[in-house]
Parts: sequence; C-alpha cells; structure tokens
Amino acid sequence: MGTLVMMPLIGNLSDKYGRKALLTLPITLTILPLATLAYSRTRSFFYGYYVLKTLTAMVCEGSVHCLSLAYVADNVPEARRASAFGILSGIASCAFVCGTLSTRFLSTPATFQVAASMAIVSTVYMRLFLPDSVIHDNLSTPIMSNEKVNVTQPIEGSPKKMEVFKTMPSLGDVLTLLKSSVTFSQAAIVSFFSSLADVGLHASLMYYLKARFHFNKDHFADLMVISGIAGTISQLLLMPLLAPALGEDRLLAIGLFFSCAHMFLYSIAWSFWVPYVAAMFSVFYVFSHPCIRSIVSKQVGSFEQGRAQGFISGVCSFANVISPLAFSPLTALFLSERAPFYFPGFSIMCIGFASMIAFLQSVMIRMAPPISNQHMNNSSCMEA
Repeated sequence: MGTLVMMPLIGNLSDKYGRKALLTLPITLTILPLATLAYSRTRSFFYGYYVLKTLTAMVCEGSVHCLSLAYVADNVPEARRASAFGILSGIASCAFVCGTLSTRFLSTPATFQVAASMAIVSTVYMRLFLPDSVIHDNLSTPIMSNEKVNVTQPIEGSPKKMEVFKTMPSLGDVLTLLKSSVTFSQAAIVSFFSSLADVGLHASLMYYLKARFHFNKDHFADLMVISGIAGTISQLLLMPLLAPALGEDRLLAIGLFFSCAHMFLYSIAWSFWVPYVAAMFSVFYVFSHPCIRSIVSKQVGSFEQGRAQGFISGVCSFANVISPLAFSPLTALFLSERAPFYFPGFSIMCIGFASMIAFLQSVMIRMAPPISNQHMNNSSCMEA
C-alpha cells in the first residue's frame, strides 16, 4: 500500500528535481534495515529490523528499479531502448543469482554484513560517478498540463513544499495520462494482470510444492538459481538480438505466452522434476517486463519518463496488494482436506489464467508512433 502511493510521487519528483536526487533517498534507506541485522540478530534487533524494513520498503521497494528505467530512457535512443531495458533487467537477475549463491557459502552474520556493505558501496558509487540526466531548466510542459509553464519562473504565493505536494498525482491526472495514448493504457492493463499473476505465483508456489512434492528451502533455492541463470543469459544475450528484429510488442506477447505456459505446467506437475523444467521457461518469459517498460517509455516525452514509469510501478503495486488476498486463500483451500475437488494446483492454474489475460491484451497492442517522433512531425508541419 505504501509503494502504491509513493511510486507515482517519486517518479513525478524525479522529473522535476532529477533522477540522481530522488535515487539517493531509496538507496540510502536500504542500508538501515540491513545494517540492523548486520550488527545483531537478537530478538529486539529483529523487531527493529522488521519496523525499519516495513517503513523503508514503502519508499525503496521498486523505486530504485523505477528510477533506473527512467534514467536509461533519458540516455538511450528509442531504437535501442528495449535492448537496454533487457540488459538492465539481466544485470539485476545476475545480481540476484550471485546473492542467492553467496548465501550457500556465507554464515548468517556474514550474509547480513556483506549485504549492508554492498548497499553502502552502491550508494557511494551512485553519488560519485552517476551523472544526473534531467536538467531542471530544460524541463518541458508535463503531459497532464494543457498550459505552457515557464519552469524557471517561480509561482507567486507557492512555497517549495507546496510544489512538492502538487507533484502528487490526482485521479484526474491518472485518467489524463491513460487517455493520452491507447498504447499506454493497454500497456497499463498488461502490467496489472502480469504483476497479478507473478505475485500470485510467488506467494503460492512454495506452499504448493512443499505440500505436493515435499520441497524444502534448498529445492526452492535451486529453482530460483535455475530461473535466475536462464533469465540472465536470455536478457543479456537473446533480448538485444530479438528486440530490434521482432519489436517490443511481439516480444512482449512471446514472453507472456511462456509465462502462461510455465504456470500451467506448475499446476499439473506430476513429478518432482517438472518444476525444474518449468523454471527453465524463464529463458522466454523474462522478456515481458522490459518490453512493457520500453513500450511505456516511448509513449511519453523525454522529461516525463519518471511520471510514466512511476505510474506503471504504482499499477504493479496495486496488483501486489490484490494478488495475495485473492490467491493465497485459494491455494490454502485446495491444499487442505476441505477442497471442493482434488486439484492441488487449481490456484496455480487460476494464476495462469490471469497471465493469459495479460497475453491476450498484449496481442491487441498496436504500437503508436513514439511521442518524440510525433513532436518532430508536428514541428516539421509547422515549419512547412
């Protein structure tokens, strides 16, 4: 619920005050809960970690990824943006695999100490070496405004804190953004159902596999490593080749199709090795999220990337709230003796149907010309 409110706000503020300034906040806050457990893991420190993690996650959960995408969109041409987003996701997957593998060889105290140290290193690196990509004096008129505003001229009677408050998107702003492009609204629908399915699978799969095949934490770690390695190789090597040839819309449909397929395969798994085969499908289904973000980035202006990416992150956060409430009780019901009929993977299949809705919507997406190209065409017509 916290990220549902904070993601659009952080994205809007990054358009106004720069990506680097807004990126500093979540990266710095991430250090606090990790440092707490790195110092001690007694009961009192654990509860301190729990409180800090809950509060900081409202700002940090997803905001680094959201602002990173906006930063990449600022600095990468539209023709290469899908590949760049794929490479960014591939690097994140690689980090996930390395982190998961490292916990096999580190003690519990060392795990949290290394995690806190890496968070500090990333913060220092970002502040020292990352140039900002948004210059305040060059900001264009926001997509939700019909009036041309001189951003260098202060608004009379409006203190700076009121300007921050006005950056909070209203319901009217959201509707205006959705109406600005049919492609954008379709991508928002795809993001919602795709996140609904992904979070539902994440919340239910471990309980399902434990009840069905007696999986333990080592088996789950193996699945995560297999999925992470396959996704990393795919995003770093395959996506830069396929995105320019097929386009984001076709690659998005391919990714969502395999997302449906691997969820359905989980639901009807008849042996312990079937989940490992399903995890290999990540070679293809990892295409979906970078493609959605790339499509969205091309539907807004160059100084509205934070607004657009923040809105999509907010849509995903809304799905993250709904998904466990819908699918976790369903999973518990069909894994219990009170199930209406014997089908332990019924909830996983329902999650697959949610992913299928995202796939069907992705097939109907018709890529509109990038907003920058539209502005260039309009300028050419005016000059003529």
